[in-house]
Amino acid sequence: MYQFGECYLVYNVNVCILLDMLKRILWIFKDTLIHIKGHFMSQEEKLPKILIVEDDERLARLTQEYLIRNGLEVGVEPDGNRAIRRIIAEQPDMVVLDVMLPGADGLTICREVRPHYHQPILMLTARTEDMDQVLGLEMGADDYVAKPVQPRVLLARIRALLRRTDKTPEDEVAQRIESDDLVIDNGGRSVTLNGELVDFTSAEYDLLWLLASNAGRILSREDIFERLRGIEYDGQDRSIDVRISRIRPKIGDDPENPKRIKTVRSKGYLFVKETNGL
Repeated sequence: MYQFGECYLVYNVNVCILLDMLKRILWIFKDTLIHIKGHFMSQEEKLPKILIVEDDERLARLTQEYLIRNGLEVGVEPDGNRAIRRIIAEQPDMVVLDVMLPGADGLTICREVRPHYHQPILMLTARTEDMDQVLGLEMGADDYVAKPVQPRVLLARIRALLRRTDKTPEDEVAQRIESDDLVIDNGGRSVTLNGELVDFTSAEYDLLWLLASNAGRILSREDIFERLRGIEYDGQDRSIDVRISRIRPKIGDDPENPKRIKTVRSKGYLFVKETNGL
């Protein structure tokens, strides 16, 4: 009897291992089919490609299926170290990045890929971890959502970020704003200071252009959220403040005594076009 029970236990363990292996094979096979489908689609039909970096297999699979049903091409990567290599090599249109991962964590991934990857990064953070949100933005993330997140909310954020980077030739009007030694070229989405090109993330550039193109006008956080993210400001989100703190030194502004981007207490931010004499 004991021998029979021992064999039954070994049989159960082997079946569980086999089922787990089959699930992983099917997941990889499904991801491969998506890549093959995308390869044979014409340029006009090609769907935006999203890479989800998430080690929770069930959550990643459900999210992948939901986004595919809503017209996106979606790959999944559960390992942080492999994610770094894939993001740089594949250059997806957007990355949805969890913070807690095996191998490199989300913050490390963000820092490592940013010099080589300039598309949007949407970070998934724990609802109570404000520090993760701030650090993510400082590492170069474009936006974040707190987990758990409703699929339709995640889809809306993804589409909003894709709209910001999906500019048609008609949209890319060659506009330039010059402010002393600072030049912002909206046609090339580039910023130069004293003739030197300055590196900006997509989200930082969008915020700078919004402020500069409204020079002399105070923009409230509500205005900025509505125009850049398409959502209402909840009164607590610090992402705009974090980005302003990153932009100021990049455009030669003294964080302690800013001349170009001024904080107007209880009202918002003001871009001053001409700083000579201030």
